[in-house]
Amino acid sequence: APYWLTAAMAARNLQRLAGVSGAASVGLAAYGAHGLHIDADLKRSFENGNRMHTVNSAVLVAAPVFPRPLLTGTLLIAGTTAFSGPCYAVALTQDKRWGKLAPFGGATIILAWLSLVI
Repeated sequence: APYWLTAAMAARNLQRLAGVSGAASVGLAAYGAHGLHIDADLKRSFENGNRMHTVNSAVLVAAPVFPRPLLTGTLLIAGTTAFSGPCYAVALTQDKRWGKLAPFGGATIILAWLSLVI
């Protein structure tokens, strides 16, 4: 297939992932608000992960108009997974060791945003 067709299909798949990710973030937000009964510090970790999950899902919807949609989209997906996943894990397992992974996700999210200017 021609490059432009492959790139367009990949960008559309990023939008599909954004839809699934956004739906998951809303479901997790509802669970965090209504079903998660943990101390305030752990709840803050969950909410922080959920906030980044929601924001980056919303940004991912715009992937097709990014200068480098596959680069930015891939970095957003990886960064969100590596940041929000450990935040959720800290809250759900009450094991703060998971939090050591979140800075790698945060750095990847920063790289995703910076990829919009190159």
